[in-house]
Amino acid sequence: MPRVPRVPKVPRVPRVPGALSHVDRRGRVKMVDVGDKPVTTREAIARGEITMTSDALRLIRRGEVAKGDPLQAARLAGIMAAKQTSAIIPLCHPLPLTHVSVELTPARRGYRIESRVRTNAQTGVEMEALVAVAVAALTVYDMVKAVDKAMVIGDIFLVEKRGGRSGVYRRKARATR
Repeated sequence: MPRVPRVPKVPRVPRVPGALSHVDRRGRVKMVDVGDKPVTTREAIARGEITMTSDALRLIRRGEVAKGDPLQAARLAGIMAAKQTSAIIPLCHPLPLTHVSVELTPARRGYRIESRVRTNAQTGVEMEALVAVAVAALTVYDMVKAVDKAMVIGDIFLVEKRGGRSGVYRRKARATR
């Protein structure tokens, strides 16, 4: 009779205050149970940027991109992405979003992107805000890549979050590069 290989036991990981809530005592990934948390108003703001060549910028600013207006497409894509975050980030809870905005602001070498997301729920919307920024930037890239494949998407970060047990978080200002 063939031998059945044994599955090695996963060692128990002691629970430490401040430990990651998405990992159980055995070190396995798990979805956090938010069922007992109170519903509160929560908001998150995230930012990022996309930089590009002057030729690509000129096309966008003159409204001459062959595929259409990348800024409007990016705004819509970011909003749609925020609404689908739980489908693409494995442990995110699906949330009833009450507001999503995505703004693209001209910068010297590209665009700054900011998203603001709100909900009344048992968990926060930081991931939704971050995903909105990332997808908005990727959409600009997709629409302009025929002119500039060297565009750079970067510095995506959480600016602020409000609500829930941990209260308010504001990113401290950092020196520019």
